[in-house]
Amino acid sequence: MLISIGGDATFEAIIPIPPLAQIRVRFGNAFAPRSFRADTYSQPHSTTVAANGGSNASGKINPARSLDDRSIPSYMPVMIEPSKSEQTRQRILTTGRKLVLGVGFTGMGLQELLSVSGVPKGSFYHYFASKEAFGCAMLDDYVAEYLERLDLLVAAPLSGGERLKQYCQAWLSRDASTSIPENCLVVKLASEISDMSEDMRLIFDAGVIALDERIERILREGVADGSIKPIADPAEAARLLYGQWLGAAILSKLSKSQQSLRDALNDTSARFFP
Repeated sequence: MLISIGGDATFEAIIPIPPLAQIRVRFGNAFAPRSFRADTYSQPHSTTVAANGGSNASGKINPARSLDDRSIPSYMPVMIEPSKSEQTRQRILTTGRKLVLGVGFTGMGLQELLSVSGVPKGSFYHYFASKEAFGCAMLDDYVAEYLERLDLLVAAPLSGGERLKQYCQAWLSRDASTSIPENCLVVKLASEISDMSEDMRLIFDAGVIALDERIERILREGVADGSIKPIADPAEAARLLYGQWLGAAILSKLSKSQQSLRDALNDTSARFFP
């Protein structure tokens, strides 16, 4: 599986999936459709497949879901096509995110969103009760995608130090389509929405906490394998590290320069790498 967490660095790894169901997908700034079910596939004869991916710790198939392989081409993953309603909702969210990255949440008017999305006003209120409800859904969608991408990095068969380097390098991408500073809603919206919408603030806050936990895991595993210097408090170090890079990204946008990001990289290297 080719993995990219948003920067130029892309590496390849095979993610363990039950036999005959390994999938090769490129994960970059965009993600594979969420309608794809890697946990649903067929094998010869009557088969049971676990909803969590199909295998337990011993590598045996868990009897959680029965599949009749007569109705599914053997060994082929099942593609569940999103309904037209789901596609429309996702189009509004995707379009809205692009507009918000450009003009902010307050600056994005509903009329502009509907016009660019090609969705009538009545349809918008079918999916979202208000602009704030849309904002909450947009942030939920963004946080889920970001954490999904980061989870691939956390699970990659690399040392903790190499995974941390991959994460840091992603902040320095000069590709506008994959650059974290250019595509990070936290960079764009954190100060704007923190006093405007408590619900949106809570979504961001929970997302940052989840992100910190993943960085903490990388740090702990790096210390254990010797690729990262010993750390007295990995949880605190993870929070400080993310805060440093987030601040550097904000300064980078302000100065239209990557100097603050390069400074963050140099400091990270000095503090964490042997």
